[in-house]
Amino acid sequence: MISLRGVGLTFARDGEQTEVLRDLDLDVAPGRFITVLGPSGVGKSTLLRVIAGLLPPSAGEAKVNARAEGFRLPVALVFQDARLLPWRTVLTNVGFGLEHGKIGQSERHDKARAALALVGMPGFEKRYPHEMSGGQRQRVALARALAVDPDILLMDEPFAAVDALTRESLQDELVRIHATTHKTVIFVTHSITEAVYLADEVIAITGKPGRLAASIPIDTPRPRRRDDPDNQPLIARLRAILGEEDSA
Repeated sequence: MISLRGVGLTFARDGEQTEVLRDLDLDVAPGRFITVLGPSGVGKSTLLRVIAGLLPPSAGEAKVNARAEGFRLPVALVFQDARLLPWRTVLTNVGFGLEHGKIGQSERHDKARAALALVGMPGFEKRYPHEMSGGQRQRVALARALAVDPDILLMDEPFAAVDALTRESLQDELVRIHATTHKTVIFVTHSITEAVYLADEVIAITGKPGRLAASIPIDTPRPRRRDDPDNQPLIARLRAILGEEDSA
């Protein structure tokens, strides 16, 4: 589904070159849940934008074998900030990505309602963003991404701004949605425990410029326990690789 070979990215600002990523290789098979882990400033979010096609790499090659088909978009992004339009209802926020296709309003609303049901938010169609909690707004943002039926779901620290209990609830919902839809997911986080709980494989990026430090499969069967003692050696290994304590 995704293949990166020797990917590097350098920005030119005010006549100076800033290298953000260097010599990254990555292969992601369809349906895999990958977490990208690393401290702030190593280029994790930049990597998502390269995969999404928003930033062309300065070096190497990035291939994404997803295709647009009908109303479907190959890639959808979910950000830390829900980025909902405040003057729109939940239903029209979720259907926003479908408005540029050729489907009518009735079908667009049907797809938006189905996406809301998938994220556990049926009955919220007529509400506005200011009428919901932060966790509910993130669920709506996820529904908006799922409504376009992407092959690849890119998530940029989407649960970092909510409280700990809401974060765990959203993690569980995402695990359920992934098991239901079998989407390919690339999830950026700086939390080691979150990365291990969610992923089929953890990709650790360190340094400036960011480089691939490790690619570690997670073999713990699902459903998982956050306090599973079998995961402690892996968590300790990732902390050693990153050289810092887990921030969550």
